[in-house]
Amino acid sequence: MRISHWIDGKSWTGDAERTGEVFDPATGEVRAHVDFAGDGQVAEAVGAAARAFPGWRDTSLAARTRILFAFRELLSARKDDLAKIITSEHGKVESDAAGEIARAIENVEYACGAAQMLKGGFSENASRGVDVFSIAQPLGVVGVISPFNFPAMVPLWFVPNAIACGNTVVLKPSEKDPSASVFIAELLAEAGLPPGVLNVLHGDKVAVDGLLTHPEVKAISFVGSTPIARYVYETGTSNGKRVQALGGAKNHMVVLPDADLDLAADAAVSAGFGSAGERCMAVSVVVAVDPIGDELVAKIAERMSRLRVGNGHDPDSEMGPLVTSAHRAKVGSYVDAGVDSGATLVVDGRDIAVEGGGFWLGPTLFDHVTPEMSIYTDEIFGPVLSVARAGSYDAALNLVNAGSYGNGTAIFTNDGRAARRFQNEVEVGMVGLNVPIPVPVGYYSFGGWKNSLFGDTHAYGPEGFHFFTRTKVVTSRWPDPSQGGINLGFPRNS
Repeated sequence: MRISHWIDGKSWTGDAERTGEVFDPATGEVRAHVDFAGDGQVAEAVGAAARAFPGWRDTSLAARTRILFAFRELLSARKDDLAKIITSEHGKVESDAAGEIARAIENVEYACGAAQMLKGGFSENASRGVDVFSIAQPLGVVGVISPFNFPAMVPLWFVPNAIACGNTVVLKPSEKDPSASVFIAELLAEAGLPPGVLNVLHGDKVAVDGLLTHPEVKAISFVGSTPIARYVYETGTSNGKRVQALGGAKNHMVVLPDADLDLAADAAVSAGFGSAGERCMAVSVVVAVDPIGDELVAKIAERMSRLRVGNGHDPDSEMGPLVTSAHRAKVGSYVDAGVDSGATLVVDGRDIAVEGGGFWLGPTLFDHVTPEMSIYTDEIFGPVLSVARAGSYDAALNLVNAGSYGNGTAIFTNDGRAARRFQNEVEVGMVGLNVPIPVPVGYYSFGGWKNSLFGDTHAYGPEGFHFFTRTKVVTSRWPDPSQGGINLGFPRNS
């Protein structure tokens, strides 16, 4: 099967100079080949978006909104088909894929309120006879570079808001699981989106660099690892672009002694091993505050023993494989490093056996992890959960704040005063109070602090509309013919 670009409202049919393999992670088999863009295809996609921009910019808000409403209905009706596509290429279980799509639909629904979000301000008589008002206008062609771990949700963090604001888009999804983006483009076309407003460009660094340096691309939205986020931000801004680049994470979950430990253990397992840990909001480190560490670790390990690992298409599976063989080897090397560094390996997922081949690594649990270990410092992006011990609330808080990432964190406690103190003192962008994965709903915005975000604008929600528009302020005065000035033929005192 061939997966190709979507340019100017149709599938690209040219001859690709390079292609990549797309695997079924549950079997290890190649399920498709995806065309990789060269400079020529980047120029085609950006050119199609640039040609479409004037007409789309001048399309009424009502017409844009009708298309988004129609897309929302099509996406809801076809969500099971899209979930199967995601599972086939990413590996996550279909229930996780369905959850991803549900969160994506939230963002489409928010974008349907574009008419409300794009209202400007007005000041009458700012000076005598002078009115001042502001309007929000689209940027032009914008690029979206999305990761493999949420092949539907992350593109739909950006695309609906971008097109609602009147921009045109070139989307570069991950080459590991590219089909979801093409499916989305086809549904938007069916909903009535004109050709060229959304283009999908597949590939690797060549495609990314093409978007980062093309003079017609006015802004870039990116989600991925911190080193690449920094590269995207520096390259894009040096080429005069507005950039929001969301990077990696190392999320902590603090458990205080008064917490409901059963609730905390359930949360640690679901947040640590959902989507096989391949998500930037996964809990990577549980910080157990004395004296509950031993009891909490035992409860987590017991729940892990009941976690069903298998093919994501099997409704009984609760965790699927990793996305590629190379990624499985990388995550496995971190488990080896954790053992070598002296952490206590409570549950070893390296030897899991699942019928049919594939890129499998079972849920893994370390205890007595310390900040100098690589399993603590590095974003592993796999089903590896570490438990660190802290002697007090203050020690736990300092552990979280000392990290270089600041994406999300959570605290489990029944003490409202401690929770309120934590939400004020912790240095991260998203906080959960007895909520392990505090991803904001669609009408708030998503983003971290420190090395988890480059640029100053978070994704989707109100900040998404801000990112995809620029403000123009108009100062106006209309001469009164009775006071002299140009007479345009209107009756006096009209």
